[in-house]
Amino acid sequence: MKTLFMLPNRKIVFTIPITIILGILVGSQYDTKFLKDYVLIVSILMVYPLMIGLKVSEVFNLKYMKLLKLALVINFTFIPLVAYLLGCTFLQTEPDLFAGLAIVALLPTGNMTIAFTMLAKGNVPASIQLTVVGLLSGALLAPWYLLAMVGKYVPVDIVIIMQTILLVVFVPLLAGLITYQLIMKKVTEQTFKEKIKPILPGFTAYGMIYIIFTSISINANRILADWHLLVVAIGVLLAFYIINFSFSLWLGYRTFPRENGITLVYGTALRNLSIGLGIAVTAFGANAALMVALCFLFQQQFAILLAKYHGKLYEEKASKTNAE
Repeated sequence: MKTLFMLPNRKIVFTIPITIILGILVGSQYDTKFLKDYVLIVSILMVYPLMIGLKVSEVFNLKYMKLLKLALVINFTFIPLVAYLLGCTFLQTEPDLFAGLAIVALLPTGNMTIAFTMLAKGNVPASIQLTVVGLLSGALLAPWYLLAMVGKYVPVDIVIIMQTILLVVFVPLLAGLITYQLIMKKVTEQTFKEKIKPILPGFTAYGMIYIIFTSISINANRILADWHLLVVAIGVLLAFYIINFSFSLWLGYRTFPRENGITLVYGTALRNLSIGLGIAVTAFGANAALMVALCFLFQQQFAILLAKYHGKLYEEKASKTNAE
């Protein structure tokens, strides 16, 4: 049962396309707008498991300040600028898609940031710090960045966005912190890490499926009638990820040793799509959520490729240094 329960999360590369296809097929035949009524509560429940075990105390660890400062600069200057330029160039006639891209650009890191950093043998404590600081900073800055980036293309209600972020980020965060303290009264930290924490992303995966299916099915007829919309969105996101991964990889390679270099890439190029999806569909609607949902097609694939080949770059760098 556990294997079956975790299947959508473990096979996310197949889960997302299947969900998108089902959303189009069902949405073209049936009215699924009623599903939108439950998106906010599902978004909260989707993010909540990711917050269990998140240690806010890591914010005050000053050991990795150089790495943290550089990550913040990339996350809140370079990546939003890339999104803005791509949006202005390709998405001016699709402001809701532009809003979805902006949301993706403004919410750095997520649970997978730490997981991939661990997989690639990066600096895990620094990754935890980048995740916590990036999440809190993005939640506070996102409404104002969205107003500046897409305010002239699509209505941006600061109050609604702040309320949504409060519900989708801070309520699950508080609930997660409380839940973690209650769990620690019953089990050890080792038991939590080995037995409980691995299954938490499984719950998030089902919430993600619900929101992606809802956003796609509601939009199904438009996608079928205007299929080039999907092509443009996919092209923009592919460029977005290539630029961000390439820049962070280049900068990390030139600035840090291998462990911190890989941490910088995963702490910047990866975005918090679970939270972004909840905010997009609640504050902007189905088209914005579609843009965020499509990111799932690229993000994990880029992260896996990086984990596979990143070490070889540093091996070549070390060989050149030794040769000199």
